[in-house]
Amino acid sequence: MGKIKIIKGDITKLSCDAIVNAANSSLLGGSGVDGAIHYAAGPELLAECRILGGCKTGQAKITKGYNLPSRFVIHTVGPIYYEHSPAEAESLLTSCYKNSLNLAKEKGLKTIAFPLISAGVYGYPQREAIKVAVETMKVHQGEFDEITLILFGAREFGMAQEDYGEYVGGAGA
Repeated sequence: MGKIKIIKGDITKLSCDAIVNAANSSLLGGSGVDGAIHYAAGPELLAECRILGGCKTGQAKITKGYNLPSRFVIHTVGPIYYEHSPAEAESLLTSCYKNSLNLAKEKGLKTIAFPLISAGVYGYPQREAIKVAVETMKVHQGEFDEITLILFGAREFGMAQEDYGEYVGGAGA
């Protein structure tokens, strides 16, 4: 059975098979984690993203990692929370994680790391976003060696410690 872990840090520094980018629908870079990943990967990432034709909310597409320590970047577009009913937003967010994991599995990848999708400028409540992330990861953990949720801010990391302490630092299996 694979391991789920929750850590605090910078996803662009993580060495694994794939990191997930919380992208916008153009896939051409943006703010937050999206901008950081594009910056760290270098201009080749933007060039490859230009030929992908964008991405719909809840879907996922894969590119090379270029200058990142991870081999691949899986781009997924989370829901803008207030544009949907809470149930629809949850369904779309679940699809982001599920479709990213399915794409990684298709490519034979064994280690994958996620940021907290949609919980920044897209307004998804952080505690609920953590729940969707971890519960979806638990369904798929047997298909991977390791699935990581890497949180950038102290506030969301504190929430994850309260609600899913067994996974913090990688203890959960």
